[in-house]
Amino acid sequence: MTTLITGGAGFIGSRLAARLIDAGEKIVILDNFNDFYDPAIKEANVAALGKDVPLVRGDIRDTELVTSIFKDHHITRVAHLAGLANVRKSIEFGDQYADVNTTGSVNLMNIARKFPVSVFVQISTSSVYGQTTRIPFSEDDNPDRPLSPYPASKRAAELFAYTYYELHKLNVTVLRLFNVYGPNGRPDMMPLKTIDAILQGKTITVYDDGKLERDWTYVDDTVSGIAAALERPLGYSIINLGYGSPISLNEFIRIYEELIGKKAIVEYAPAPASEPRITYCNNSRARELLGFNPQVTINEGLAQTWAWYQEHKLPMLSGK
Repeated sequence: MTTLITGGAGFIGSRLAARLIDAGEKIVILDNFNDFYDPAIKEANVAALGKDVPLVRGDIRDTELVTSIFKDHHITRVAHLAGLANVRKSIEFGDQYADVNTTGSVNLMNIARKFPVSVFVQISTSSVYGQTTRIPFSEDDNPDRPLSPYPASKRAAELFAYTYYELHKLNVTVLRLFNVYGPNGRPDMMPLKTIDAILQGKTITVYDDGKLERDWTYVDDTVSGIAAALERPLGYSIINLGYGSPISLNEFIRIYEELIGKKAIVEYAPAPASEPRITYCNNSRARELLGFNPQVTINEGLAQTWAWYQEHKLPMLSGK
């Protein structure tokens, strides 16, 4: 049994790779090391896994390359995390997001269905829910009004996944992730950007008077959910994967202020049309089907993120 992890050099993908390696499972990583953020971070993620981990540098849209991976490595499971992220950045690049997140995902599914793949885990996003009035977010909701190209491209991939299950019986579990954070997280996301801003005395732009609420989910809890999904073929299933306890952006910043011991400089601004008022995970389906049981509270998770930052980032900033 060998698991293909697309986007395996990234924040979540590399943590999933480490989890499966520690469990004695065979993996193959496919990543194109794009420059969405510093590729050196991804290189370091892969290096930390050890030199013997099979790594293919390439693109999920490359049909010939992906087919060769399935053939040469006898792939039996897929954890598909590769793609373009970031809601606000997608606003100006809808064509690229559609090409990578939708077309790339379809390419993977079309190849996977020709091989003995027991389960295909498709990583999606809570952003597909948009400005829903159904709180907390339920998988039974109809997410047909995405607020930006990023969730639109992810929702389209979900629909293709249903088609590939119906036509080809490819077991696809769609996991809608909620605001994943933690040590060594993506530098473009709020958890690390907030630390940078507080330490450097830079202004943090906070939308809607800081009243927007987000359901932050620690990366290790997210990885546990993905690993569980790889063990459980469920036909076609959509499952929310989040902690289930949103906090306001004001509270998020306050926690960091206490950890760092310094006040943030905040500037309030109206929320862009791409920003929902809240993300709030109803994770009852994940608990039932995956045994999902998130352990890390936001206070604990931000403390661990800050501890990692002090050990790994502060020395570089101080020139040590």
